[in-house]
Amino acid sequence: MPIAKKDQERVTYAWMYGQQARKDSKDRAVPKYWTEYAEAWLQGFDGVPLASESKPVSDGLEAELDESAVAKGDN
Repeated sequence: MPIAKKDQERVTYAWMYGQQARKDSKDRAVPKYWTEYAEAWLQGFDGVPLASESKPVSDGLEAELDESAVAKGDN
């Protein structure tokens, strides 16, 4: 399900503020302002990566980035 850009930004900010709260040794309680994005705030507080699923590198990309291709770009 796609997320609107503004909502994605709010999720990101909630996550970052959660991380900062942990660094500042605050309680693990979601502030009222972040209630709507509580899950993201708690994930940030707990240190859960925001994009938890990494995408594998395709075989085609690996073939493009072999040593000889990289060496050609160093000119």
